[in-house]
Amino acid sequence: MLYEKIGNDWDNFLEKECSRLYFQKLDVFVEKEYNTKTIYPPKGEIFNAFKLTALSDIKVVILGQDPYHEENQAHGLAFSTPKGNVIPRSLINIFKEIREEYNYEIPEHGSLEEWAKQGVFLLNTVLTVEESNANSHSKCGWQTFTDNVIKQINKQDQPIVFLLWGKQAEKKKDLLNNPNHLVLVTSHPSPFSARRGFFGCNHFRLANEFLRENDVKEIEWKL
Repeated sequence: MLYEKIGNDWDNFLEKECSRLYFQKLDVFVEKEYNTKTIYPPKGEIFNAFKLTALSDIKVVILGQDPYHEENQAHGLAFSTPKGNVIPRSLINIFKEIREEYNYEIPEHGSLEEWAKQGVFLLNTVLTVEESNANSHSKCGWQTFTDNVIKQINKQDQPIVFLLWGKQAEKKKDLLNNPNHLVLVTSHPSPFSARRGFFGCNHFRLANEFLRENDVKEIEWKL
């Protein structure tokens, strides 16, 4: 079984979701993949976003696509990579935008765990991937799971900012209809599309302004 209790308020939702037929099929598929191929992230890190950011603590949701597909890059948090590794280009562009908004230096590492601990839910729409094979698990059931995760977050009363970057993330906008929340959309931070809207989007300042207006502690984006 891929999911094991994580010890916060996500458990009730996750237990119900994992009992559904689609997830049981997904579980069988992914377990077999781990047993026969090199799959990322490590199995014990698939649900890291849920472990580090409880449902009731979410302030900001950043949606990624599927995990990084090379060794030592993915660890269960969208866009993040463990300390000690080369920072991926999309994440460098995220740091560049923060530098423009706040004049912060670009960090020497790519771990976003400190964001997650502050309430930034870093969710990939697909949670596993085969080594060197991008999008290889995009049609095995993860999309159904993460759509249901997004719907669950949408139900929350606390004000939440959703940052949807790129066409895949923008597709999730239709799942978000709670007037308590703020939804911001722009291009993906990848080198191929960052200049089509991501650079200059001001999303990090806008997110904090919304939180401040709703008497919620702002995110410290500096790492």
